[in-house]
Amino acid sequence: MKHVPLIKMLAGAALALTLASSPVIAKDSNASKDKKEALYPNATRTEPKLDLTSEKDQKALNEGLDAVNAQEKDKAVQILQPIIDSSKSKYAQALALQGLANLHYNDGDVKGAIDLLKRSLDNGTMPNDTYFQLQYMLAQFYLASEQYQPALDTLAKWRADGKKETAESYALEGNAYYRLEKYPQAIAAIKKAQSLTDKPNDSWNQILMASYAESGQGDQAAQLAQQQLAANPNDSTALNNAVAVLMQSQKYPEAIQLMEKGKAAGAFKTEKDYVNLAKLYLVTGQESSDPKASASKAVATLEEGMSKGVVPSSYDNYKLLGDAAYVADSPSKAIQAYQKAMPMAKDGEAAVRAGQLLLSENKYSEAKTLIQQGIDKGVQRKGTAYMLLAEACRGLKDKPGAIAAMQKAAQDPDTAAKAKAWLKQAQAGAGK
Repeated sequence: MKHVPLIKMLAGAALALTLASSPVIAKDSNASKDKKEALYPNATRTEPKLDLTSEKDQKALNEGLDAVNAQEKDKAVQILQPIIDSSKSKYAQALALQGLANLHYNDGDVKGAIDLLKRSLDNGTMPNDTYFQLQYMLAQFYLASEQYQPALDTLAKWRADGKKETAESYALEGNAYYRLEKYPQAIAAIKKAQSLTDKPNDSWNQILMASYAESGQGDQAAQLAQQQLAANPNDSTALNNAVAVLMQSQKYPEAIQLMEKGKAAGAFKTEKDYVNLAKLYLVTGQESSDPKASASKAVATLEEGMSKGVVPSSYDNYKLLGDAAYVADSPSKAIQAYQKAMPMAKDGEAAVRAGQLLLSENKYSEAKTLIQQGIDKGVQRKGTAYMLLAEACRGLKDKPGAIAAMQKAAQDPDTAAKAKAWLKQAQAGAGK
């Protein structure tokens, strides 16, 4: 299933896992019935007559459901399973099944929870308020188990039979449509959800932005992201969402402008904020005629984050700083960053890059040492590293060392042609 890069989506809607109702002894007289307001007053389902007449069953149910809420699994199963197996009350069986469904969900067995919840609903003896609460819970369970079409089907039946509309139900619908890559339907559902409440959940905007972006409506996504950030200028989550949408639409200058505003407003609070801005400057620099200017801003961003203690001293961060300084044509700063990265490195890339820069400064001995260290530790472009090593040897007037390095470079397909040509010329010169 397709998901939007850079936007962290919710795995499912928040689940209401408290038990939907407490068991009630059936009464012959209507006079004693609780007059509380019905949750589903317009439901088309005919409410069944309760068949729980045993005080013993009611007491056991209360104890079992209390154990479920207290997450006392063994006790709950010990009490509820016999009710499911042998109680004469279908209502008692239904509530016991619901209790076990909650236990399975809490244990991470969502499919098992779904099976039990379906059995509870199919039982058919629950009051309307309980029945429709559990039906809605079933839709949530389907979403959590990535069964998106069953979630939508269950939700449609809940809405049609229960005659109820809520903001949360449309948000759940939008989430399921998004997972099915039905973006126009997802957009419509989320908009409906937002229209039904004055306190929409922030995650709904994430789904809406992602649906806009995936359906080719990048401008709409960017506009929504910027509106969300304008309403919460100090919110790093809103900032990251807005930047993610702009980057997906390849609006890099706008993303940088937004991040700089966020940084000035105090929204930069994590390592990720500084590192992402630095990377963004490097990406835009590579696409411009003057990459040095953008790379210099990347260097400044990382140095600011490090000076504030927000960007920690790690291999990745020093390597990124070195790369940015390299593009910015600040070799001494790049060498320093690479040298700080080297003790934490799992490979030799930083050492070879530092050695390459030392070559440009004619520091052949230091360059040779670092390049050799890098090769020994492991690099991806081994042929290129050996050619750099050969250059360092030549600078030191070490022709045998240069030939040995070039012979190694000749074994790499990427550098074989150049290395062999050099070796051929070297041998010709030796014969004169």
